[in-house]
Amino acid sequence: MSQTAAVSSPATAGTQKGRAGGLLLTIILVGQFLAILNVNIVNVAIPTIESDLHSSGAGLQLIAAGYTIVYAVLLITGARVGDLFGYRNAFLGGLTVFTIATLGAGLAPSTTWLVAARLLQGAGAAMMLPQVMTLIQRNYRGAARGRALGLWSLVISGGVVIGQALGGVLLGLGLGWRILFLALAPIGLLLLAVGARVLPTDAGGGRAGLDPGGLVSLAAAVLLFVGPLVLGRDLGWPVWGWVAMGLSVVMFVVFVRIERWVTARGRRPLVDARVLRAPGMRPGLVTQLFGPATWGAFLFTSALHLQGDLHLTPLSSGMMLVPCALAYAAVGLAWPRLPARLQRPLVPVGFVVAAPSYLGLGFFASGGVAYAVTSALIGAGLGVLVAVTTMATEHVDSAYASDASGALLTVMQLGQVIGISTVGTLFISLQSRTDGSASLLSSIAMAALAVVAGLGSLFLVRRRAA
Repeated sequence: MSQTAAVSSPATAGTQKGRAGGLLLTIILVGQFLAILNVNIVNVAIPTIESDLHSSGAGLQLIAAGYTIVYAVLLITGARVGDLFGYRNAFLGGLTVFTIATLGAGLAPSTTWLVAARLLQGAGAAMMLPQVMTLIQRNYRGAARGRALGLWSLVISGGVVIGQALGGVLLGLGLGWRILFLALAPIGLLLLAVGARVLPTDAGGGRAGLDPGGLVSLAAAVLLFVGPLVLGRDLGWPVWGWVAMGLSVVMFVVFVRIERWVTARGRRPLVDARVLRAPGMRPGLVTQLFGPATWGAFLFTSALHLQGDLHLTPLSSGMMLVPCALAYAAVGLAWPRLPARLQRPLVPVGFVVAAPSYLGLGFFASGGVAYAVTSALIGAGLGVLVAVTTMATEHVDSAYASDASGALLTVMQLGQVIGISTVGTLFISLQSRTDGSASLLSSIAMAALAVVAGLGSLFLVRRRAA
């Protein structure tokens, strides 16, 4: 979600007044909510999909993470599309692709079809979501803009945590896993019909290019790393997988060099190196990588554990995570109301709460109230993530605000992919055992990732103090 509009001038048409302003905001935020919802809504249906489509472990991970992989890699490029061709066109175009892919996912006859639809969903989301911030910045001013941005932030955090619980509720209707997608497609069609009439027209024509070299090298680095992790277990961990993961490091170095080359020639790279040198950005990136990695891993493995090991229904599995979602949302809503002097030091405290809570999952793997309470503590601890982007970007020059926000949000999505592909692979590899080692070792891995995120947040806080 690269906030390209962070440095754009607002439109002169004060659309923040009257019904048109409210309808505009509703359309773009509901579109954003649908896209964020799809990051995790499918997790609770993984066991059902496995049974229905006879999916392999690799297939299940691609169904869960494929959406986020494409979404993360194309996120900043999606913002550039808005600059070049108009924010209205990019939003509606992305929403069209997303809606068609959602319908395709609901009708998928095989795992391959479903994975392809999820990848296409991710591409549509990557084109649509960056335009939301832009449209808010261009069409709202003053207090109206502040309220709109507050709702924008709430939709991002709320969509992430509500997805899996809502998935459980929909599956509880007894209509199968396809309802998760088929119920959303009509909403997308309605947004397209109304959005075509309400969204303001803009000319586009921005001068920032798409940086194809940076896009291809970053995509290659991500896929070379994630692909072997997802496919390796089913293929017996072949040598080519280890070679590919080594090459991912090489491709990341290539990506960095390409970005420097683009910058040196006066063009705009995907990520400007000057952004990364800003105080707070590097620890912020560490926190945004490893914190969401624990979240992605938790939501993926919890669905497999609650339904596969404890034999809960999809509805009961989703309801088990409701306390987690509520705690996350409560912290996010309460955060802006806390005194400013308390906000920064409380961020590392969140990970102090989350890390031992992840460990607790391994000891309360039998479910019940203890498991639900532990998941609520995880949600409360990770609720501090809502403050990380603001803290990390507060020293970034306004000319590079969109690059900084885009980098942090891209890393956040990649973190979820890494969590699913690493901890998810560990869990699936051990799930056949009856000694509980899958839950225990996975909880230890998630706790370790939370500790790394906590250390990043500690340096982030200390950076400001210095």
